[in-house]
Amino acid sequence: MSREHPLVSVIIPSYNRSGVLRLCLDALRAQTHPHLEVIVVDDCGTEDAALVAASMGAKVVRTRVNGGPTPARNLGAEHATGEILFFLDADIALEPDAVANAVRILRDHPEVGALGGILLPESLVSQSPAARYRALQMHRWWMPAHRPTLELHASVLAVPAKVFAEVGPFDPRLRETVSSDYRVRVTRSYEVKLSDAIRGRKDHDATVATILRKVFRRARLSALDWREGETPGDSVPRAIGGVLLLAAVPALALPRVLPGARSGGVPARARRAAALVPPAMIATAMALDAGTYRFAFRHRGAAFGLYFSGVHLAVTFTGALGGAVGVTQRFALSRLDRLARLAAQD
Repeated sequence: MSREHPLVSVIIPSYNRSGVLRLCLDALRAQTHPHLEVIVVDDCGTEDAALVAASMGAKVVRTRVNGGPTPARNLGAEHATGEILFFLDADIALEPDAVANAVRILRDHPEVGALGGILLPESLVSQSPAARYRALQMHRWWMPAHRPTLELHASVLAVPAKVFAEVGPFDPRLRETVSSDYRVRVTRSYEVKLSDAIRGRKDHDATVATILRKVFRRARLSALDWREGETPGDSVPRAIGGVLLLAAVPALALPRVLPGARSGGVPARARRAAALVPPAMIATAMALDAGTYRFAFRHRGAAFGLYFSGVHLAVTFTGALGGAVGVTQRFALSRLDRLARLAAQD
């Protein structure tokens, strides 16, 4: 293989959803880069995804137990022979020039040890309002120009094979902070970069309930898994906004818990001021993330912008709630561990 056209191993962890996997593999067939090795890691799925992958020319590797995408990615890397490893989720269809652009950037910037891509603002299959919200929100959040902190996402990530061998595999013990952990490890010796030249369409969740469940779980697990030195999962302004939304709920009771409220001794002006606290908190939270709301109105119009705003407030609140639960669990576990060590010393 030439330096301009190295072999790229595309590693795809897969668990069921064979229809979406087919779209992912179709997009790889359309890539302008001429030399691809496609490895689909079947994570003990029950559908015919492995048969679909094999019929479309992919190398199929199977895990022994269902362990999630992180062990699957590591297993795929063990079977890869390419000079560049391109990790890709099975529900993402890349634009035709995505791999070629990744190769070019890594060739022109040898100091880059990990190169992340972005998601386009359109959902791959589901076109429900919730999927359209999530597509727009994640596109905005992944765009490098709008990132307050530089994160990598293992779902669209190119890494030179020599760097992967040097840094080591993804940490299979981590659940939601594996990408942040990998970024920290790479940046000890190399630079990391996000590029909007590497783009793909993801099939987003079709209902708000599913999105909220995932946001809560990921925020909770991120708080539990977080390690010192890792990039926080959110920007500081947005995190503050989430805290304000959480605080707005108990603040609803302010007019009733003010001293003298039960006896009717609170002036009407004070009650009105207390009643304004929750909406002021919500307005401040929205102002802290104003760019995201403006982005939605600008790209989808007023009607969808209003829908987006309502769902985004719910998502921000749910993420803050999940983080708060995770921090509480982390503190409780730390306390129990400390007590256990003290008991062992007695």
